[in-house]
Amino acid sequence: MKLLIISFYYAPDLCAGSFRCSALVEALQDHDLDIEVVTTLPNRYAGFSADAVEYEQHGNVTIHRVQLPKHESGMFDQAKAFNSFYKFAKEVTKNQCYDAVFATSSRLFSAFLGARIARQKRLPLYLDIRDIFTDTLGDVLPSYLTWGAMPIVRQIERYTFNTAKRINLVSNGFSEYFSQRYADCEYRSFTNGIDREFIDAAPTSSKPLGGEGKIKVLYAGNLGEGQGLHKIIPSLARNLADECEFTVIGAGGRLEQLQRECAELPNVNLAPPVSRCALVDAYRSADVLFLHLNDYEAFEKVLPSKIFEYAALGKPIWAGVGGYAAEFLREKVDNCAVFAPGDVKEALSGLTELRLEEKPRDKFVAEFSRTRIMNAMANDVVQFIQTEK
Repeated sequence: MKLLIISFYYAPDLCAGSFRCSALVEALQDHDLDIEVVTTLPNRYAGFSADAVEYEQHGNVTIHRVQLPKHESGMFDQAKAFNSFYKFAKEVTKNQCYDAVFATSSRLFSAFLGARIARQKRLPLYLDIRDIFTDTLGDVLPSYLTWGAMPIVRQIERYTFNTAKRINLVSNGFSEYFSQRYADCEYRSFTNGIDREFIDAAPTSSKPLGGEGKIKVLYAGNLGEGQGLHKIIPSLARNLADECEFTVIGAGGRLEQLQRECAELPNVNLAPPVSRCALVDAYRSADVLFLHLNDYEAFEKVLPSKIFEYAALGKPIWAGVGGYAAEFLREKVDNCAVFAPGDVKEALSGLTELRLEEKPRDKFVAEFSRTRIMNAMANDVVQFIQTEK
């Protein structure tokens, strides 16, 4: 059996899609399966580079990567990048035979690419969906940009999801949206999980945090409109000038605005993206791990992958999220203060509720080990191929 995997991001790129797809491929290697991955060279952050080659083969896995044109976070740049990826994928797969197509996607268009190839080659399609792009687009972009684009995007969405025979939803918060619109598809729910680096760094015993200095608060991740750090960090830093020191590691479309608004705040340190090894060290040095999503309706359905690595480290979590993510944190993660996105007053109150201690979350780590989840998903993908042959 031969499986085609489409993923815009793949190791060694630094993002949730890369980590997720790479872990699935690793799990699939243990099966009697030839795997062909079509992806890109590392491009998630313009300021971070990692070595990778355009073609490599390891056992039963073949990887094709394309170099994308330089791009930032703008919609036009992203459209150009995807167009390059689309043409590359169509060329690589043109004369190849497969038994099934698997595509993992957050911005819809990798899923659409998988659907195009699946239809043209009359193959079964398994989709892994990490976001609802139409929801996000409608919330994040101003109406004058979306009024003309949304009908086209919704048509692409219908084409894509009506092509799939099985869809995995990374967040259970997506379930209602999909069941109402695409009821004939089979659904699965394999969430994001905790990678080995963070499990290895998880504490084995409890210890106090904070010491005599300022509380060290860390955020690591994307700095875009979706995270809304520019709306919350400056206000928190001003209110907590004598109590907290904020470190923000990452890059994204709102970085410059965040830099401007924090320029006069000595207790805010902004740093570029780092390797996962350095990230683990940063987590270990922090007292509190910070998470925030912008106050948009679309984000009430998502389950940020950051939650899983944060929780594994046993540190207090300070999270400005709503909807399903808030429910998940309250149910699954102890020593976590959840506040409404953008609500400074509620955030400040939440901080006082946290216990400044590092404590193992063994049950959470066992339940959400990436290896366990991806092994189960790999079995499901293989069963899907066998059933559809």
